[in-house]
Amino acid sequence: MVIEQTWLLKLIIAHLLTDFVLQPKSWIDDRNRKHFGSGKLYLHGLVTGAVALLFAGLRYWPVAVIILVTHILIDGWKSYQREAIGYFIVDQVLHLAVIIISWYVLFIPKDQAIEVYKKLTIDSHLWALTAAVLFLTTPAGILIGQLTRRWREKISNPESLANAGKWIGIIERMIVFIFVLVGQYAAISLLIAAKGIIRFNEKDRPEEKTEYLVIGTLMSIGIALITGEIINRAIF
Repeated sequence: MVIEQTWLLKLIIAHLLTDFVLQPKSWIDDRNRKHFGSGKLYLHGLVTGAVALLFAGLRYWPVAVIILVTHILIDGWKSYQREAIGYFIVDQVLHLAVIIISWYVLFIPKDQAIEVYKKLTIDSHLWALTAAVLFLTTPAGILIGQLTRRWREKISNPESLANAGKWIGIIERMIVFIFVLVGQYAAISLLIAAKGIIRFNEKDRPEEKTEYLVIGTLMSIGIALITGEIINRAIF
């Protein structure tokens, strides 16, 4: 099993090297301008396939070919999309999915794969955890937005403030949720203190804006705490 895990890790390292370290920005710019007509797109695909072959070994050359072809197709598709974190995440998930699926097909016996799939489909703990994580992203943010509407309407240009706080809120809730799951409640207090120092030390901030930020933060942390406690009791 160690060999199989090492093989997977090598291909993930190869992906990180070729997609972030060995790919110049000029190649990305050329791809975004010319799309599938860019020579740099195919050159990057060849580099990706070659490094994958080097890391995986010659006997696994079909995997390197699959990575080469899919990498070109995925990057070509992404070149048509606007610059956004969502498309970046989809791009990386697709690349990693190709690697993981290749590893799964090569090293995991079919009967064992079917058994794992069956366990995943009936594992209530996994689905409860998944539901909690999804809830703490956009749904919780929308809920907090609705609950803080009366304070948001009192400040000028509230949309820019809400957009800036969207990702901060999601990350904040994820961190608090993880701390609750592992029982590190003291770390949550340190997170709150750190955020208070960074975010609430503006002397000239209007009172309405301060109220909005404080209430939104308390709601965000409170929702993450409650969700974490529910999952703790449901799973553990």
